Amino acid sequence: MTTERRVLVHRDKQTLAGSVAARFITKTIDILDDLGTANVILTGGTMGAATLAEIGSSSASGNVDWSRVHFWWGDERWVPRGHEDRNDVQAGDLFTRLDVPAGNVHSFPASDDGIDLDAAATLYDAELRAHATEGRDYPRFDITFLGVGPDGHIASLFPERSAIRSAEAGVLPVRNSPKPPPERLTLTLPLINQSDRIWMVLAGADKASALGLALAGANTNEVPVAGAFGRKRTVFFVDQEAAAEVPESLIAPSY
Repeated sequence: MTTERRVLVHRDKQTLAGSVAARFITKTIDILDDLGTANVILTGGTMGAATLAEIGSSSASGNVDWSRVHFWWGDERWVPRGHEDRNDVQAGDLFTRLDVPAGNVHSFPASDDGIDLDAAATLYDAELRAHATEGRDYPRFDITFLGVGPDGHIASLFPERSAIRSAEAGVLPVRNSPKPPPERLTLTLPLINQSDRIWMVLAGADKASALGLALAGANTNEVPVAGAFGRKRTVFFVDQEAAAEVPESLIAPSY
């Protein structure tokens, strides 16, 4: 794990989404050339959706062999399959455009699958382990996208909740979430931090405080994003509003 973090600032939300999408396509091609396959963890939220849309509309996406890319999620809302609130639903159009094989899309279980929340967490953990990279308990996560809430939460790991302190499981059920819906599924911070690269995409003035606290080394229990570190690279892709509390010395000129 590296403790180095980079902050890349973009003019506005649209420029931000387009830049992250272009970088993702380029980096995915590099990973496939080097390693043969890639595992990507996706996120929901406004910027997550905007980035996916930019990836899908980019002509450069045709240069990627998507049959060798597997997609996972950092968290999911416990609602019926196909519900508009599910993170995997907002990615559906992207997978159709890119012709991603159905077997490469690893969605969390849904509330209408006939199992309870605890069983769903166990099932997704088993799915992850079934695709483990040789020598590891889980897949090699090449790129993990994370959104960041105004309160500093990532995935469904919220401040002052027991899930953020979990050091055992890879996947947890979440109940009584401070953000609706109350029931969710989430990867834990130790599993997220097994990712080679963690890319956090933030936009808007309401994210400035969380970003500033994370970079200042806030307590992870109080500001979960402060505990996110990739094994090789940790990057905050932000717009100018979100960067309002970032010292100029921490802003990187390039990736």
